[in-house]
Amino acid sequence: MGPFANLQFLNRKKIRVSTQLLIDIPLVIVTAVLVLIGLVFVYSASWSFSIQAFDSATYMVMKQARWLLFGVVGLLAAAFVFPYRWLRSLTPTIAIATLMLLIIILLLPAAEGVTRTFFGGSVQPSELAKLAVIIYLAAMYAKQAENSEMSAIRSLQAMLFPAICAVLVLLQPDFSAAISILVLSALMYFIAGGRGSMIVIILVIGAFVSIVAYFFFDKVRIRFDEYLSGFFNPAEASYHIQRVLKSIINGGWFGTGVGKGIGKMTGLPVPWTDSIYVVILEETGVIGGLVVLGLYLIVLWRGYQISVNAPDNFGKLLAAGITIWITFESLLNIGVLLNIFPFAGNALPLISYGGTNMAVMLASIGILLNISRQTAIENLEKGRTVPDEMVNLRGRDWGWRVSSLGRPPRHRKQR
Repeated sequence: MGPFANLQFLNRKKIRVSTQLLIDIPLVIVTAVLVLIGLVFVYSASWSFSIQAFDSATYMVMKQARWLLFGVVGLLAAAFVFPYRWLRSLTPTIAIATLMLLIIILLLPAAEGVTRTFFGGSVQPSELAKLAVIIYLAAMYAKQAENSEMSAIRSLQAMLFPAICAVLVLLQPDFSAAISILVLSALMYFIAGGRGSMIVIILVIGAFVSIVAYFFFDKVRIRFDEYLSGFFNPAEASYHIQRVLKSIINGGWFGTGVGKGIGKMTGLPVPWTDSIYVVILEETGVIGGLVVLGLYLIVLWRGYQISVNAPDNFGKLLAAGITIWITFESLLNIGVLLNIFPFAGNALPLISYGGTNMAVMLASIGILLNISRQTAIENLEKGRTVPDEMVNLRGRDWGWRVSSLGRPPRHRKQR
């Protein structure tokens, strides 16, 4: 389907629209702002390191810009070229390809006991696995709902693929990514109408995985112990958290000015990736940090609207999963830096340095735009402004959850 396919009816019906692209403009704007903030602060956080390591102050930001171009291409293709419903038919292929990548990377020679990337760190399969899990679960739960087969057992069978992905990612080892996959899976199950008792079982499994990781992986144990110490007594917090607190205090309410922070050069760990939000806080202050947090809340708002108004169950679940993923990753990154959660090495979406994360996140935004675009096209074709065939959300007209498993959705009454 071309970018303007199926839009001839606009001229026939003389319907006034703001743009023929029919995309969610607020989501486009907030995504662009986050990406631009990312480029500015990746440069601010990395120029000193880039000079020392690569003899060029712009080396890392230019590498990020190249990945950004790939991401923009992916966004445009996902938004305008490939209808999101194609992903449903490609679900088996996506699942098999994801498992193959995760298995292959475990067979590669490990550096210091860790194997997470291909091509010198440029491609990280765990990021691809997160999106693959969301697509897979959206397709499985949508199929079960449409076939009236949404029993608890059948729904939990769909969790087999995410569980295998989580185990393979944990073996890399990448504990934070494995937990992210399990949390996203539990949330997808909840949104699809999963019973509370089964959700508790999923969370118990996640807790069991955490306990196993604590006893078998030294890094996990050290990070968790440091988190507990710092949570009860900030003076005993890890070196990372102590550097974070000093940078935040130095920034105050309004910051030191972009490029003028000192934390990135005095021991703040990997300031261009894991700790980039602290660089933002130091150089733009608490006010700047709240603005960034507000931008992610706008992404949550627009993703929620796209999910609620999507024309089919698959679109609703896919949009909800992607939106929760982006929001969860951003809140986790920020919460870790403020010592609210144990340390996790996840990136700040659309801002942190990281090629795979940037490209996959932008492609995911493109999928959201495609869902909103298809919704707008179908609404205009039918001469209505809101869909009249919607999955019932919690049995009322609000909330973010498809009807409970085993019960067919009720439809809105015609007005």
